[in-house]
Amino acid sequence: MKLPRWLLQHTATIEPFAGAGANGPVYGAGVVVRCFRDDKRRLVRSGTGEQVVSETTLYCPPGTVAPPQSRVDLGTRVATVITVADRDGGTLPVPSHVEVNCT
Repeated sequence: MKLPRWLLQHTATIEPFAGAGANGPVYGAGVVVRCFRDDKRRLVRSGTGEQVVSETTLYCPPGTVAPPQSRVDLGTRVATVITVADRDGGTLPVPSHVEVNCT
């Protein structure tokens, strides 16, 4: 089961992090993603294990690509992806989705 379409009330433009270049970070082409946006401050662990404050969590459809350090245009501000988790509901009656924690 996927997230219900009626729940995806927001949009975000995700520019996937492609690596570091001579002039700083390099990003891929922006992709507009329908999502549910939860603006709530919470403490999360980054990929390196350090504690970081996340200001926004996006709940996106399965298959959404947003590697850590990607740039996300939320419409009101631009954020950076801290962590991403693929939540697979399997045979349980819960929706599968991708959870993206942003600065």
